[in-house]
Amino acid sequence: MSITLIKEHRCHSGRMAYYSHGSDAVNGEMKFGVYFPPQADRGEKLPVLTYLAGLTCNEETFLIKGGAQQYAAKHGLILVAPDTSPRGAGIEGEDDDWDFGTGAGFYINATRGAWAKNYCMESYVTQDLQAVIKDSLNADMDRQGIFGHSMGGHGALTLGFKYPEIYKSISAFAPICSPTFCPWGAKAFSGYIGSDHSVWKQHDAVELIRAMDKSQYKPVLVDQGLADEFLNEQLKPHLLEKVAAETGFPLTLRFQEGYDHSYYFMNTFMEDHIAHHAEALGCS
Repeated sequence: MSITLIKEHRCHSGRMAYYSHGSDAVNGEMKFGVYFPPQADRGEKLPVLTYLAGLTCNEETFLIKGGAQQYAAKHGLILVAPDTSPRGAGIEGEDDDWDFGTGAGFYINATRGAWAKNYCMESYVTQDLQAVIKDSLNADMDRQGIFGHSMGGHGALTLGFKYPEIYKSISAFAPICSPTFCPWGAKAFSGYIGSDHSVWKQHDAVELIRAMDKSQYKPVLVDQGLADEFLNEQLKPHLLEKVAAETGFPLTLRFQEGYDHSYYFMNTFMEDHIAHHAEALGCS
């Protein structure tokens, strides 16, 4: 799959680059950012860590604010950060709300109405973006991890659970743990895939753990700030904690006193998350 370079920057002895490409999954153009650590310039085939961003974010947000490049450089990890939704699809209402439509793809495949043509972010991340990584990034396709924040934390957990053949490591910052039971999730799922809750459960991390075969278990790291303004109404980490205790799922859920939902919180614990993935992916 061909890609077009938009811009490039030097960063921590490596390279930050932003690209665009045509996507069959969304029937339009998508953008993504990549951090190539210095090891990439030596021709080494490196593991890949894909980051999924939260509501209102784009392909630049994490790579500007997350502070992850220094740790990716240390461990020799390629960072990939796709946009959060299609842009300019021309669907009526796509720009009306900050938590639905543009910037809010929820990493699922829409099946309802006009959204079904463009809002297929699950297929984009697991198929089209995978093709780009394979064809253009000189990556080790057998060593991939996924992580994310908020809506992207939901995406990282659910896609990581559903595609274990792709993702060998998973972590999340303040994820929407059970979108079936929160206003953000109910709004997105109703709009994109309809009202059938049995379908919603196919995109709910808590329900996926409940149905998962123990042979597919892998350690998952989640950090959650206790001063997060969305903690109880939208994120519901207690549901993730509860299902892990019930099933024996290997979850490390860390509650961080005084931290909110912002990138300041993420930046603080980013080193731990990169190290979690580096260990699982066999980095130096």
